[in-house]
Amino acid sequence: MLLQQLVNGLTLGAVYTLVALSFSLVMGLLAILNIAIGELFMLGGYLGFAVIAAHFPLAAALLIGMGGAALVALVIDKIGYEPLRQAPPITPLLSTIGFSIILQNVVTNVWGSDPLQLPSGLFDRRVHIGSVQIGVMQLVVIGVTVVLVASVALLIQKTAVGRALRAVSENREVARLLGVSADRITLFAFMLSGALAGAAGVLISLHYAAITPYIGVDTGLKAIAVMVIGGTTSVWGALIVGPLIGIAEVMTIAFGGSQMRDFVVYGLMIVTLLLRPQGLLGARSDSGQPV
Repeated sequence: MLLQQLVNGLTLGAVYTLVALSFSLVMGLLAILNIAIGELFMLGGYLGFAVIAAHFPLAAALLIGMGGAALVALVIDKIGYEPLRQAPPITPLLSTIGFSIILQNVVTNVWGSDPLQLPSGLFDRRVHIGSVQIGVMQLVVIGVTVVLVASVALLIQKTAVGRALRAVSENREVARLLGVSADRITLFAFMLSGALAGAAGVLISLHYAAITPYIGVDTGLKAIAVMVIGGTTSVWGALIVGPLIGIAEVMTIAFGGSQMRDFVVYGLMIVTLLLRPQGLLGARSDSGQPV
């Protein structure tokens, strides 16, 4: 029972990791919270459902979900952030809230407000290891998450694009003087964050074989909690804290009741903010403020 819940928690935590990383990419670069990422996650799930319903393979669903969410993220950058670059930080934040509402309404009008479900047995294959049953889709969720997070970490640390991302995050104007196209890097960060959120939406919706237009709200808030606890700009923070939060939530539901799961997750976030505002793996600036 305990090992089974551990596997379930790792699966859920993998999804939180991807969405938290999506938030961190934009937060680290622009110091704004892109609320629409929760709805990009939801949109990716619906696109993945549509591809699977058309009898295409899982890989195609993943690519379409990531690509569609990335393209919508491009629109959000061009309309919701770029014209408002010189505005107070609250303005682009409100813009992303508006986009999240628009996306939720678009999906509701296209697919309806009732939950969509895949035919039973489509992704129900399981691997038995002793008393533990691991769904093949759970292995896919965890495996794809590991590959995507590792790829992002390598991109940030080892490539020219990653160096440009870090330069713009450190000082946008200095990076521009050094020849970095800050606007192009910002657009890339938005699209990458959208692709990661879309991938998470495809994976978790196919794992549960069900999706609703409101799934992005709860998952988005949990991912924000993961980002805060791990450190708002820390890739490794999201990678470590995501699975821990997923396990904590699943264990709470299994042994304490579903009514306690949000208390545990957001309680951990509040405790982190009180004791270590920069997050577990976040850094402080010289002034002592979180960076």
